[in-house]
Amino acid sequence: MDWQRRPRCDETAAWPLLKAHAGQAFHGPGAFDLRRAFDGDPARFERFSLDATPLRADLSKNLIDTEAQRLLTRLAHECGVEAHRDAMLRGERINTSEQRAATHVHWRWASNRPPALDGKAPAAIKTIENVVPEAAAIQAGMLAYAEAVRADAAITDVVNIGIGGSDLGPRMVVQALRAGGLADGPRVHFVSNMDGHALAELLPRLQARHTLFIVASKTFGTAETLRNARSARDWFMARGGTDVARHFVALSANEAAARAFGAGRCFAFDEGLGGRFSLWSPIGLAIAVAGGRAGFEALLAGARAMDGHFASAPLARNLPVQLALLDLWYRDFLACGSRCVTPYHHGLRRLPDYLQQLEMESNGKRVDLRGRPLAAASAPVTWGQAGSNGQHAFFQMLHQGSDVVPVEFVLVREAAHQLPGHHAKLLANALAQARALMLGQAGDAPERHFPGNRPSTVLLLPELSPHSLGALLALYEHRAFVLGSLWGIDSFDQWGVELGKRLAGEIEPALAGGEAGALDASTAGLLGWLRG
Repeated sequence: MDWQRRPRCDETAAWPLLKAHAGQAFHGPGAFDLRRAFDGDPARFERFSLDATPLRADLSKNLIDTEAQRLLTRLAHECGVEAHRDAMLRGERINTSEQRAATHVHWRWASNRPPALDGKAPAAIKTIENVVPEAAAIQAGMLAYAEAVRADAAITDVVNIGIGGSDLGPRMVVQALRAGGLADGPRVHFVSNMDGHALAELLPRLQARHTLFIVASKTFGTAETLRNARSARDWFMARGGTDVARHFVALSANEAAARAFGAGRCFAFDEGLGGRFSLWSPIGLAIAVAGGRAGFEALLAGARAMDGHFASAPLARNLPVQLALLDLWYRDFLACGSRCVTPYHHGLRRLPDYLQQLEMESNGKRVDLRGRPLAAASAPVTWGQAGSNGQHAFFQMLHQGSDVVPVEFVLVREAAHQLPGHHAKLLANALAQARALMLGQAGDAPERHFPGNRPSTVLLLPELSPHSLGALLALYEHRAFVLGSLWGIDSFDQWGVELGKRLAGEIEPALAGGEAGALDASTAGLLGWLRG
């Protein structure tokens, strides 16, 4: 099937069949109930469990039956997901609004070759190294630089200045490395918000001569990043810093602008690399500084393992595909407007933040590749918090609220700490919450009644290592891609982000007393308040 002429999910033969099945089996009297499903099918857990080494997934507590799964998988075939996937892996220009390839997968294969998949890689993966031919050299240079920073006793602190994809992914991975006792390099800090309070809080804890600043911006024109970078440079020079080039390194596709800023080194990357998919590239420099070359390469290896699964597993047993189909099923057939992600590991506490950008910036669209309005919503709202904290915050709503919210539990089998009793209790709480959501409780009073039949998924990592984390993050990337593919949208652009940036540039001069041009009454009134 030609990936550019694929039908949209609501144009397939499977779509009306899914609508009919959802109406008959999942709505109204006698609707599907998880408790009855487990009672009637002793093999349900095995039937709805998937392995994508090193990850395991239990999908059995979802509101889905074998017929729905069969029809959803048929829909994926009819949408040409395989053809679209292979086009991405070949480096074709699947980002059609910007006429670019989506090269994030290619960066993790830059210094490796398909034999890592034991010769089972499809033809699409065998061409990866040809898509961004300079990637291997750039990645090698970045890792060598990271090792030099780690070996430099004069550098005690590294500050990553970025926002969005230049912050969320690296920040989350470094936190995970710390939690696993694997961050043995200099102290790594992150600054993203344009709000100066963040940078002002950090700078007094640093010494200019012992600090390296990483300025991460694809265009080297991101307003928040440049404002923070300029303030950091001013602070550095005011504290006696004289060698800006040594203490500021840039990660950007705009090398000329980075050099003009004063960065001594710039690790460049291609325009096809989207920010929210970029931690595998030079944007991951902070990761390599924190965890070393070996840690970064293990992260890449875990992602490549998931790439191999995604590229070769049949759709019915393909974990990214099946998770994306569940997202479609809940959003468009069962009217679930959001999905809660709750990682039961302190090192993954920023995972929901990372997924908010990955999923909602990628698929929060209302028109398809041909500019046609979508017939239904394309993506759920993604939100969550680390367990068990969430149990004392929003789980009340999950158990007894009016909305049915699918919950995704991310568990790690082995803990890195040696504190007795903690990890078993943590895992017991996670399993208990998933069980309670499903079973509910009759209760002797209305306020004690739990309806149950609330869906959940469990993703299990063996340990929070760079390898397993790389696989998990690649899983989520491929899942977001598949959901966008089903709806025929471009998951790699983000034009909705640009409007607010442009309007901010028009309003900012007015806050300093200048002219703002024609404004609506509300914005003009608020400007008056702010100017006093």
